[in-house]
Amino acid sequence: MRWIWIDRFVEFVSGSHARAIKNVTLAEDHLHDHFPGFPVMPASLIIEGLAQTGGLLLGETSQFSQIVILAKIPKIEFHGWACPGDTLTYSAKLLDASKDGGIVECQAHVGERLVADGEIVFAHLGPTGPSSIDQKNFVFTMKLLGVFDVGRAGDGSPLSCPPDSAAVSTPSAEPGG
Repeated sequence: MRWIWIDRFVEFVSGSHARAIKNVTLAEDHLHDHFPGFPVMPASLIIEGLAQTGGLLLGETSQFSQIVILAKIPKIEFHGWACPGDTLTYSAKLLDASKDGGIVECQAHVGERLVADGEIVFAHLGPTGPSSIDQKNFVFTMKLLGVFDVGRAGDGSPLSCPPDSAAVSTPSAEPGG
């Protein structure tokens, strides 16, 4: 089973930065036990949402020609929590992108309140494609980006799938499209 910790992107500027949201709901099973009587989103899942936001931002810079994985978290600090009913806003700014991977600066907010901030380092595992690594457990692909209905590049033009992913359609951001 694949876990997605982003509900949608609200901003995506290729090669620069992205903002995504996650609505925290009591329908999520982990909140019933973390913590009884005071449900809060686990810090590890907030990190995962930040990593998915930053990983998709990095992966898109190469049109997902490399498999992107979280390599390390050199710095993360938590300043608060998110409870059911809150909307987490994940922000990721691409600091570095190379053939080996990249670094993003990230923050999580609930409204104006800072919940977490830090840096995440990603690595490229290898090229995508039929003869490479089994991708079913990797989330950073153009196919996944389509789930979030990003729809537009930083200049306002429609995003499109790379040629080898042409069979997968990306939902249109246009009403009725």
